[in-house]
Amino acid sequence: MSIVDPILPDERIEAMRDSKDWQDKTLLEYFDEAVVKHGNKPAVIGYRKENNDKQSKTYAELLALSDRLAAGLLHKGVCKGDVVSFQLPNWWEFVVVYLACMRVGAVSNPLMPIFRESELSYMLGFAESKVIFAPETFRGYDHKSMIEQLGESLPCLEHVCILAEDGLDPFMKEEVSLEDRALFEKSTLLPNDVFLLMYTSGTTGAPKGVMHTPNTHDYCARKFIERIQLTENEHVFMGSPTAHMTGLMYGISVPMMLSTTTVLLDQWDPQTAWEIIRDEKIAFTMGATPFLADLSASDALEACNHDTFRVFVCGGAPVPPAIGRRAAKRLNVNLITVWGMTEMSAVTTTLLTDSEEKVFETDGFPYSGTEMRVVDREGNTLGENKEGRLQTRGAGNFVGYLKRPEAYDTDSDGWFETGDLAKIIHQKYIRITGRSKDIIIRGGENIPVALVENTLYKNPLLEDIAIVAKPDERLGERACCFVTLQKGAEINIQQIKDYLSDEGLSKNYWPEYVETLSAMPRTASGKIQKFKLRQMAEKLQIKDTL
Repeated sequence: MSIVDPILPDERIEAMRDSKDWQDKTLLEYFDEAVVKHGNKPAVIGYRKENNDKQSKTYAELLALSDRLAAGLLHKGVCKGDVVSFQLPNWWEFVVVYLACMRVGAVSNPLMPIFRESELSYMLGFAESKVIFAPETFRGYDHKSMIEQLGESLPCLEHVCILAEDGLDPFMKEEVSLEDRALFEKSTLLPNDVFLLMYTSGTTGAPKGVMHTPNTHDYCARKFIERIQLTENEHVFMGSPTAHMTGLMYGISVPMMLSTTTVLLDQWDPQTAWEIIRDEKIAFTMGATPFLADLSASDALEACNHDTFRVFVCGGAPVPPAIGRRAAKRLNVNLITVWGMTEMSAVTTTLLTDSEEKVFETDGFPYSGTEMRVVDREGNTLGENKEGRLQTRGAGNFVGYLKRPEAYDTDSDGWFETGDLAKIIHQKYIRITGRSKDIIIRGGENIPVALVENTLYKNPLLEDIAIVAKPDERLGERACCFVTLQKGAEINIQQIKDYLSDEGLSKNYWPEYVETLSAMPRTASGKIQKFKLRQMAEKLQIKDTL
């Protein structure tokens, strides 16, 4: 029996169908149509940086490979609604697993390659994942040993599928039988089934499993294609992780819906990225501010840039206007800024025809079918240029958090509390001004502050811990750790990093500065005043980086 429990009332389904915002079409249907129309066209080209390898798969080849893997999943007992996790880099195999899951009606659960024991043990256990796919090694890390060790403590995890030299072959059936195809039909993915589970981090530190259906996913992809005016003749490049909503939606789903070619890079490197943009005639890419900054600062820009490369979409965190203006000028591209969350992907964008002021100093305006409002503490809607809590409702909004209906934070009228602070400007554009949720966005990736703080609280040298954001031009934000110490104790940044490493926390979550205080600034009730710590962090000079 499936564990997914979507919050999807009939009233919402009917309203979305009536408005035509939901078209009851799955990504698998787009893929099957692409196979018929463009079977011999390259669907995915994968670049692996470590061995300087490039592999290409056509739509027809992806169909054969994914159907063989789907049959293999059936053979392993995977049923419709079961969760299949995959901690894979930007490899063509990622796309095969994604398609195979859809073919058997399983729930795809992509996991970031940076996750380690601490994150994975929780995520796999909470999702009751039946299967996990992972690389043998990636970026020098032994994923095989970690996953196999974790498997001993996860009773629901029935199969560990490690991709070694022979890739996915050991998990595929040699031939797809008529019986397999009959089971495919029986397990057909429906437009309102949960097909995607992606973890996000919030204020509590415990990751939440965001659930999406083909309808919520398709809406966001279609509207994005319309805004950016992408066509089937334009190639897409993705250097952002495909296990993140940005990489998955805009590096896999959007190109597949367009029947075009996507080019994946498994380890970000601006020199390699520029060579790909040149050699593969890339028209579009998307990433957080560091990707934009790196491309614009690269020595390879002059030799590799070309007229076909026309759009860079930047999201993940508000783009500093100075960086946006400088990068757009150097790259000679249309820069589009967006806002979104794992809970609804990008649902506001600027336009190709927008003025510089709107592009560089706003986060866009919503698609038709999505509404935004800014409210005060009492829930009253605020007018233009008034800062308040950002709420959204629309066709792209998710259908709940796995096993946590109480965290849905959506009222009876469908308004979702984003946790962001914002203003409405230029009548309909939004500008994110801050966050009410206690997270840090470093290079487009959320750092779950409470998780890191709670881990550090276990260190016997530390008394109080508070982690806050320090603005950073390239990464958006860096994490600064303020501590008070037990009597007679001393600690430095390297000891903090070593401790978090020993606790199994991903390197991307580690703070980059530690400041020792005699006492934390607190309210009368004893709560740490983080706004004062943020003010202090702005003045600090970062001495250590990751």
